[in-house]
Amino acid sequence: MILNLDKQFVPFGNSNSIEFEFFTFSGGEPHIKIIADLENIEQVTITHRVQSFNDIGTLLLATNALKNMGVEKLNLVLPYFPAARQDRLMTSGEPLSVKVYAEVINSQNYQSVTVFDPHSEVTPALLNNCKVIDNYKFIELVTNKLSDELILISPDGGALKKIYKVASYLQNYEVVECSKSRDVKTGKLSGFKVYAEDLKGKDCLLVDDICDGGGTFLGLAQELKAKNAGNLYLAVSHGIFSNGFKELKKYFSEIFTTDSFKTFDGENCIQIKIEEVIKT
Repeated sequence: MILNLDKQFVPFGNSNSIEFEFFTFSGGEPHIKIIADLENIEQVTITHRVQSFNDIGTLLLATNALKNMGVEKLNLVLPYFPAARQDRLMTSGEPLSVKVYAEVINSQNYQSVTVFDPHSEVTPALLNNCKVIDNYKFIELVTNKLSDELILISPDGGALKKIYKVASYLQNYEVVECSKSRDVKTGKLSGFKVYAEDLKGKDCLLVDDICDGGGTFLGLAQELKAKNAGNLYLAVSHGIFSNGFKELKKYFSEIFTTDSFKTFDGENCIQIKIEEVIKT
């Protein structure tokens, strides 16, 4: 049985989906009621997309409701793990946010916690019973839509290890490394570099785990064009796109993401469902 807490996100399809009602009390407290009869059901998988701490609250309430109904084994599918980027202490006075979220999840004693393309190795290290879905198949689905004469672009040092694993899995693409500088206090980006002299007009696919404001990709796009890149494409596992697509579309012919964080309507990006990544 599957409990899809976000009804727009059904990574295993609608079959065996548990019916529920959700509402908010006048005092602001969220509430959930499981409608389905779960007698003799020993195991349930919960899926959710987390965009705020309120979504974690909904998850905790649902977990408690299922336990109260006698469900003994609970699995969690949380493709976008919240605060995964806050995985190290940069300045004094800040929390190690990913650890806070991980401790909350661990307190529920799930049989397994499945995440998709975590930002770093810190997240799965902090989570109990963690299962990782890597980005290999997602990128394979993307490259199937593009030219064979394609270069994979690593946007920074943090993405290097992953992108070489992707290239090894695909066994068909050259990798070009890039770098940038970030002021840890202000978050300002600068010093974009592409470690190739001439890209010879070849199409380039930037691969990363998250796109939030898009500053990294806008800065690198200009440098890639200066190095004679052909068409530019962007593939990010988790699309937040807090600044929208307008500026990105000036440089990138296509933008690819999944529905791990939210569902995008319209033609601004090509969204590959997590369901396809799991099934492939």
